[in-house]
Amino acid sequence: MDILTLLLKIMIAFIIGTVASKVSPLSMPGSWAGAIFAGFIGNWIGMLLIGSWGPMLIDFSLVPALIGAFLTAIVVGGIAKLLD
Repeated sequence: MDILTLLLKIMIAFIIGTVASKVSPLSMPGSWAGAIFAGFIGNWIGMLLIGSWGPMLIDFSLVPALIGAFLTAIVVGGIAKLLD
């Protein structure tokens, strides 16, 4: 994997994580790093739950990644709220 592909994956994960955090009732802690984390973990969880469904963009199946990032934001936001 070259550096351009890695940067594009990070940008896509950031966008997916930010959107999921904004729609989630509990916000994802960690600012931009939390959004990137939610995007990558959301892609992994979404692919496990739904599979590769919908449009694909550089190894990200966008719909499952958004759903997985939404679930990640809820879980991590809930844990952060409990620890606060």
